[in-house]
Amino acid sequence: MQSMGDSELSAGPSSRAVYVVSEELVKASSSLPSNRNRSFLVHSLATALGLFKAVNPDNGQKYLRVLRPRRATTRELLVYHTRDYLEYALNPSRDYQDKSQIAEFGLEDDCPPFHNMHEYIQLVAGATLTAVDALKDDICDVAICWDGGRHHAQKSKASGFCYVADCVLAILALKKQPAIVTTDIDTLPATRKPRVMYVDLDVHFSDAVSQAFYNASSMASSQILTLSIHYTSPGFFPPSFLSDLSNPDDPAFDPFTLSLPLKAGASNRTFARIWPIVNGIENTFDPDFIVIQCGVDGLAGDPVATWNWCLDGEGSLGSWLGKMLRQWRGKKLLLGGGGYNSANAARAWAYLTSIAMGNPLPPDMDIPEHRTLPLYQPSFTLDVPAGNMQDENSEEYLLEVERRFQRVREALNFRLTCGTGSL
Repeated sequence: MQSMGDSELSAGPSSRAVYVVSEELVKASSSLPSNRNRSFLVHSLATALGLFKAVNPDNGQKYLRVLRPRRATTRELLVYHTRDYLEYALNPSRDYQDKSQIAEFGLEDDCPPFHNMHEYIQLVAGATLTAVDALKDDICDVAICWDGGRHHAQKSKASGFCYVADCVLAILALKKQPAIVTTDIDTLPATRKPRVMYVDLDVHFSDAVSQAFYNASSMASSQILTLSIHYTSPGFFPPSFLSDLSNPDDPAFDPFTLSLPLKAGASNRTFARIWPIVNGIENTFDPDFIVIQCGVDGLAGDPVATWNWCLDGEGSLGSWLGKMLRQWRGKKLLLGGGGYNSANAARAWAYLTSIAMGNPLPPDMDIPEHRTLPLYQPSFTLDVPAGNMQDENSEEYLLEVERRFQRVREALNFRLTCGTGSL
């Protein structure tokens, strides 16, 4: 049976793509307490599938260019993080016995200190910034850094398994690009500051990223728009007033900080329904760069057990990424994020990598023989199919989402065309 991966996703020319990885990065990321050895699984599967060696028969060039990440400097980290946090977290001689300081910097509970944490912070931030540099220098159209996507890390502390705010650092770096020349059929060429759109697909709300750029008091336009698609309910991490469905009637509404919560069991059907909403926001904002946080903890089979999203099929994660890469004009940065079934995370990011290459793998293919093959039981295939969870996103709720976001688009368009300036 032909899948979406065989038909829709293969349409159109392949993009120039880079993939950021090194043994040093894999070793550091594999020590992350919340995702032990996940990085090793992810990059091992990509290697076993031959993604780094695959050659485009049309031009004889490899589909992927592999880039070795650099370490982020303290100066680069200080673009967002506080000096106090960095001086504490980057000091390898700390014994982490001072409970008050550990609490102050969030290094407890879900973010415990760990061996070589300082190297992890610098390498993950450096990997994401290496990908950003490749986009800024026009080396590629798509840059991939699956070890990035740490969307809960705060300015002055760790949070939610995240120790460094690489998403925020990436957005700030892309924002600093030189002015973009724009053309319109009815007007002369003009210049504008580059626009950066952040789309978060993780089941958890992108609290730290959204808060970093939220500004309800300004009537100016903005270079940055954040859109988080997530699950939220009382007691579900992270608590944030920004995680509710965006409401233009709310005095705290900011058309550049958007939230689209989905209810439990969100499946391909629901994601297919909301795709036009997300596509409409992108069309209105018209970004020059798109940062896509591809957290995969919303896929079926994840221990979070909240959504029932699939890797393949209409409305699937693969379908969404294919449309973003094909239909949206800006350069794309693909980051990782949540995903606590490590084998499924490896499956998903390998499949998404193949889509970014313009040469999607068949989802029903067998996982090739390699060191971690036993972890892919019982199916030993690439696909992540749906489970039995009921989709609780009712027609009534989805109609309300559509109504709200129609008004959001109107407010966004007004600010873009009539705003008092650009932030």
